[in-house]
Amino acid sequence: MLILAGLVILGAASQWLAWRVKLPAIIFLLGIGIIAGPVTGWIQPDQLFGPLLFPGISLAVAVILFEGALNLRLRELGGLASVIRRMVSLGAISSWLILAVATHWIADFNWTMAILFGAVVVVSGPTVIGPVLRAARPNARISNVLMWESILIDPIGALLAVLVFEAIIAHHGSTGLNSAVEVFLKMLGAGVVLGILAGQSLGWLLKKRAIPDYLHGVVALGSVFIIFAAANQIAHESGLLAVTLMGVWLANMRDIPLENILNFKESLSILLISILFILLAARLNLLALKEVIISGVLLTLVIQLIAQPVKVLLAYDGKELNWKERFMTGWIAPRGIVAAAGAPVYAGQLEALNYPKAHLFVPLTFALIIVTVLLASFTARPMARLLGVSEKDPRGILIVGANAFAIAVAGKLKEWGFRPLLVDDEYRQIQAARMAGLDTFLGSPVSEAADRQLNLIGFGYLLALSTDAARNLIASLRYDPEFGHRSVFTLADGSSRKTSARNRTAKQHRRLHLFSEDATAGSLLDKMEKGWTLKATGLTEQFEWVQYQQQFTAGFLALFVLHKNGKLQVINSDQSQPEPRAGDQILALVAPDVAPTEDAH
Repeated sequence: MLILAGLVILGAASQWLAWRVKLPAIIFLLGIGIIAGPVTGWIQPDQLFGPLLFPGISLAVAVILFEGALNLRLRELGGLASVIRRMVSLGAISSWLILAVATHWIADFNWTMAILFGAVVVVSGPTVIGPVLRAARPNARISNVLMWESILIDPIGALLAVLVFEAIIAHHGSTGLNSAVEVFLKMLGAGVVLGILAGQSLGWLLKKRAIPDYLHGVVALGSVFIIFAAANQIAHESGLLAVTLMGVWLANMRDIPLENILNFKESLSILLISILFILLAARLNLLALKEVIISGVLLTLVIQLIAQPVKVLLAYDGKELNWKERFMTGWIAPRGIVAAAGAPVYAGQLEALNYPKAHLFVPLTFALIIVTVLLASFTARPMARLLGVSEKDPRGILIVGANAFAIAVAGKLKEWGFRPLLVDDEYRQIQAARMAGLDTFLGSPVSEAADRQLNLIGFGYLLALSTDAARNLIASLRYDPEFGHRSVFTLADGSSRKTSARNRTAKQHRRLHLFSEDATAGSLLDKMEKGWTLKATGLTEQFEWVQYQQQFTAGFLALFVLHKNGKLQVINSDQSQPEPRAGDQILALVAPDVAPTEDAH
């Protein structure tokens, strides 16, 4: 019991540490697993779980892939669809073959094992790609390609590994290759049919509200387990394909309430990933790992210098991304959970078939995972900066609230070349923002759906402009780690020192107040109702900041300064008076009877 509780605590601690230092959690999970397993002997997974270990691992991977598939909305691929399609087809095949040849010569695996190893490690995965992208901050095009590829390649890679393994089994049996093809077609059929039927059935039940909200997550989890087991009963290892297709089908059905399922599955997936990596690392043989670590480094070099460039050449036709962006997409190639979970299963089968060096299959897989993750984690950001493809000055601005003032601010910021995104759960306000030509997200800014669907790569600011002070506060607390304390701003909530301690926001929870201490959502909207408007004014040598203030006197409220170097300054109560200079622009809320001398337009 103590060990099981310790697994959860260690997993949570690793995830928290990874969040704090902005590195993939897999680094800390593997380290803790190695220390808790082969180093100290505290965790012995085979003794702890016995024969249920690998069935449990398979079910956990099924849940993880299902959760990932629920995020796969095909309509969001946009103009990158053809690139991603080639990366997970031609690119995956080329990587598999190159890795197979390299493994044969570098690790001295026989051809059969090398081909299987190449199939197992062809996958990457969003669990490792996501943290690397957040740390490296490449531009949106690079990020979208890498994230979508990582989601799609997992089930494809798992299917490829199963196909290769079935061919190996057929080779050792009396039925020959025809049997392997028959098994593969059976597996494909079972996975596709059961996956689509399960997705359609569950989607229909959800759409008809036949399942109460609080049971959505439990029913979905039970469905994943049943479909996974049923598919595997029909055709061995077809379960992963079935649950992945089930998730994709659900994700792309219209008007299906998936929020409760996603909320439940996301937390469960994080827990399962944490426990899986610790358990799998705890089973490692350190002597065997030391034996193959050089091979892992050399195989990583093959991936970085040969396999990835070839994949990029096959995937791009030269129109979608420039050569620097293509180089960057090829540079980030960490391996993740599907490879880690699949390797022990195949290794056990290979050992049963008396393959030489089968005991090195798992250590080599983990050596490759460790080296590729470390390389991506520590070199991606410098490489992005060197190539000039990083978001040096983020242009995205997340705006909480879509009231009239927020829409007006977003419109002006868009004119300045920024990318505002308004988040609100009021449909009418979101509709008004869309009519104004602005990007929107319908929902709470602190919901699991927002965490899952909002792509914040390239975003650098949070402006909490909602009329709900509590929502502004919660959003600022949620996105403070994402953007940094100096880039999270919220409107004043109207409290003051005269407000009782019971009602005043605690000091540690306060964020930088936008514009001024008395600029509340109510006061700003009241000004707009009285005819105040947003005006952008350019400063010149003849019309400087002093003249600007004299011109407007008390009839304006400065909001933003766009400096001539393109940097945005958000006026807030924590700073002294701004000091814009000639060439800068000022965005202010101006009284109706006041007009600027020189308009920026």
